[in-house]
Amino acid sequence: MRVFMNLKWFFIQEKKSYLTGVIILLFVAFLQLIPPKIVGIVVDSVKNNNLTGDQLLQWMMILMGSALSMYGLRFVWRIMIFGSATKLSRLLRNRLYRHFTKMSPSFYQKKRVGDLMAHATNDLQAIQQTAGSGVLTLVDSLATGGFVIIAMAFTISWKLTLIALIPMPLMALLTNYYGTLLHKRFHKAQEAFSSLNDKTQESVSGIKVLKTFGQEQEDIESFRKQSNDVVEKNIAVAKVDSLFDPTISIIVGISFFLSILFGSRLVVNGELTIGELISFTTYLGLLIWPMLAFGWLFNIVERGRASYDRVAALLSEEIEIKEEKDALQISPAGDIEYKVDSFNYPDQEKSSLENFHTTIEKGSTVGVVGKTGSGKTTVLRLLLREFEGYEGEILMAGHSLKKYKLSALREAFGYVPQDHFLFSSTIFDNIAFTNPQIDRSRVEEAARLAQIHEDIKEFTNGYETIVGERGVSLSGGQKQRISIARALLMDPEVLLLDDSLSAVDAKTEEAILSSLRENRNGKTTIITAHRLSAIQHADLIIVLDEGKIVERGTHAELMVHKGIYREMYFRQQLEELVEHGG
Repeated sequence: MRVFMNLKWFFIQEKKSYLTGVIILLFVAFLQLIPPKIVGIVVDSVKNNNLTGDQLLQWMMILMGSALSMYGLRFVWRIMIFGSATKLSRLLRNRLYRHFTKMSPSFYQKKRVGDLMAHATNDLQAIQQTAGSGVLTLVDSLATGGFVIIAMAFTISWKLTLIALIPMPLMALLTNYYGTLLHKRFHKAQEAFSSLNDKTQESVSGIKVLKTFGQEQEDIESFRKQSNDVVEKNIAVAKVDSLFDPTISIIVGISFFLSILFGSRLVVNGELTIGELISFTTYLGLLIWPMLAFGWLFNIVERGRASYDRVAALLSEEIEIKEEKDALQISPAGDIEYKVDSFNYPDQEKSSLENFHTTIEKGSTVGVVGKTGSGKTTVLRLLLREFEGYEGEILMAGHSLKKYKLSALREAFGYVPQDHFLFSSTIFDNIAFTNPQIDRSRVEEAARLAQIHEDIKEFTNGYETIVGERGVSLSGGQKQRISIARALLMDPEVLLLDDSLSAVDAKTEEAILSSLRENRNGKTTIITAHRLSAIQHADLIIVLDEGKIVERGTHAELMVHKGIYREMYFRQQLEELVEHGG
């Protein structure tokens, strides 16, 4: 029952609803004692030949009144208890979602999307079941069972009651053992479901790649194996689950046998009347539900405990990027100073940046170039505070990035990442993502600057075209340009283009860069690129090699230097010449 202690904070929060529901449940449990007692009285009256029509009508009216009362009260407790359980599910789901939004990229490198979705769906459903049906079953089984046993012992025969309860300790031992088994197996079943969920999400997202490489059958076979694993682990849960009812039925059967055997002797000896024995066996019938409910309770509680442990473990994951107390709430604008001595990504020994010291003046355009893995993207990600743990500091407008509130800091940046993410919505909604109420003319202007407006006009529904999940219906170049338009619409203090022109042709690239030069006067732009034509116009070009700055200067200065940059430039010129048949 540890899960109820874990949920104590919520029960206190919703104490009014739960207390109301529990009190009503207790009252309903008491009302259930009335019919068996009346049946016994009526049977004895019939046996003794002293039952009148008025008495029968009176007893019938009492029975009807108790039935109607139970009907109305059961409706109310369902609203109180199940309604509160639904609130718990909503609260935990919102808490999980907020937690997800605060986590750094390293968290998502370790966790799978499908697994996170399983936590927010399957696990929360099991916890909701515990806070709803679990509480109901616990209170109802204890209240009904307790009241019935008291009624049997004090209004009929305490001796017969003790005899009927002889098998109960055995039931307690067995159900406790089943509960322990169920907890272990359900935990494994939930993990298997998470893996299947992740597999499904990954396969659907990568369906183009699967089809391109002709791996449909292999993927189907992999899915089938994981699906079978989920079934096997759930069957293992079901096998334990299926032991509860037969065990309880046998225990109840033994209780009935003992009650009738010894109850008959008590009737023969004159210690009980036939009506009292009938009432006793009827009460014993009422005990069947609490016993079955107790077994079901173990099922619900162990499932809920396994799921709560999984969700609690996820919520306990520490947020890496934290705000300082009294952090600055203004969005920074000014020079950017990198003073990074070294930086390693989590779980990596090799430094991604070493001795990266440079100043980017406000209003300048800076290009960062280098081979794949040289640290270009890292420069931008540290500026956005996606990662920390580096030796040194990064300043903007004279203050360390850690001195700003995260929301204020990130307002200063318009970021276009390498992996362009578009939402399953219209082109208009994707461009106007940061301000859905913005005027259409401003969205179109941003699209023109990104050289995508003419393409959009060619679509059947124009700006209202649905792009599909992750922009599946668009080409790579179109997705890049829509992402650029989204960033430009913010008119950010610093525009970060992370190799964001790689999928457009040279003419379009030049048009976009020309638009940026004309419209971002006084604003800072940082461009990382493999293709040097994207950064030739920059005020400062930084050349990286294995995380270190090996050259810096303008295009003209670096060409005179005759170093890595000059070699890269001539190599790309030669490749372009060969591509055009030279």
